[in-house]
Amino acid sequence: MMSEKDAFAEREKALEEEYFRRKEQELIEKMRRRAELEAERNQLAKATGIADQVILECLQELGYTPQSVMLLHVIPLIQVAWADGLVAERERNLIYEVARSRGIEPDSPAYSQLTDWLDHKPSEAFFEKTLRIIGVMLQGLPEEKRTAVKQDLISYCTQIASISGGILGLGKISNEEQAALERITAELERTHEAAVKEVLKKG
Repeated sequence: MMSEKDAFAEREKALEEEYFRRKEQELIEKMRRRAELEAERNQLAKATGIADQVILECLQELGYTPQSVMLLHVIPLIQVAWADGLVAERERNLIYEVARSRGIEPDSPAYSQLTDWLDHKPSEAFFEKTLRIIGVMLQGLPEEKRTAVKQDLISYCTQIASISGGILGLGKISNEEQAALERITAELERTHEAAVKEVLKKG
C-alpha cells in the first residue's frame, strides 16, 4: 500500500510533468504563431513593395492582411469621409468606385473590410499610422510616379470632401474635412527620412 509520503511525491511529480508539458505546448504555439506572422510579413512585403521589417510589423499591428493591404491608398479617402462624423452616401459610393478601379471586387475580403471601415469609424491612430506608411511607400517610388500618385490621392480626397458639403452636396467643404485634407497633404509631402521616423514612433 502506498504511503502518504509516496502519494504526495507521486502527485508532485505528476504536477511537475503537467507544468513542463504545458510550457512545451506554449513554446510550440509561440513558434507556430511567429512562423505564421513571418509568412504573412513576406506576403505583405510582396504586396506593398516594402522591405523594412519594422514597417511591415506596424502594418500587422494595425490589422492589415495580405488581402486588405490593397486598401492602403483608400484609407485617406475614408479618413476625409469620416472627418465630420458621418460617411454620406455619395462619399461611400465614390470610395467604392475608387476601390473597384484598383481591382477590389465586391465579393472579396478586401471589399468586406472596406465596408466595415465605412460602417464603423477606425481610430484616429489607425488613420495617422496608415498615412505615415503611405508616405514611406510614396517616397520609395520614382519621382514622376510619386508625384502622380500623390496628386491622385489628394484629388480623390478633395472630391470626397466636396461632394458631401453644402446644400445637396454642392461643393462646400466643412472645417473638419479641410483640416483632414491639410493633414493628409502635409503627411504626403514629408521627406523619406521624416516619414520613416514617424512610422517608427511608438504610441
